[in-house]
Formats: sequence, C-alpha cells, structure tokens
Amino acid sequence: MKIYLNREGIKLEKAFWLSYDLGVKGDYTGLYEWLDNVGAKECGDNLAFFLYEINKDDDIRKKIKEDIQSKVNIEKRDRIYLVYREPDGTRVRGTFIFGRRKASPWEGFGDKTVEIDG
Repeated sequence: MKIYLNREGIKLEKAFWLSYDLGVKGDYTGLYEWLDNVGAKECGDNLAFFLYEINKDDDIRKKIKEDIQSKVNIEKRDRIYLVYREPDGTRVRGTFIFGRRKASPWEGFGDKTVEIDG
C-alpha cells in the first residue's frame, strides 16, 4: 500500500474514520482510551475521525488493528470498520478490521417496486 510521506520520506499523519459497534457489554472504556490517546474527534454515534502517524513501510490496517487490540478487549461479535482515502486521493476505502458486515437494519423499508412479467 502506498503512503503519503513528507519530503524527507519519513513519518506522516494520515486521516482515518473509525466506526465501531461493541454491543452492550463491549470494552468501550478501552476503545475510548485509545481514541482519546490518538486525539480522535467525535463524528456522531459510534463514529470517530483521527490522524494517525505512519511510517513508509507500515501496513496501515494491520498497525491500527494491533494498536487497538493492545488497549481494547475485542470480543467475537465486536465490529470495527476503518475508512480512509487511498494515498493517490482517487478513492475512499473501507474495511472491517474486526468483525464483518451483517444484514442492514433498513432492508425492506424502501419503496422498491418489483416488476413481474406476465
């Protein structure tokens, strides 16, 4: 993964958004401590923005995952989703660093119509 670096080719801060769902019994204290330590800003329910220092050879997703895991007790059903812009600035990427996608709670609420040939 390419990374933006400063002119000297060393550390740089990159922008990330973190969406989290730790359920009712999740380790919010540990996650909030981590978010506070990285200087995260609140962006609505269960969404935070932060700048994270990276190095040239870092696997960013792996580094953030390991850093969170060192402070937060992650359970099987916990979900944390990381969003960031690709280094070339063309696309926004998102990936689950813990957990996985589940059915959307809004499915079936839309006014989609089904056409039947007949």
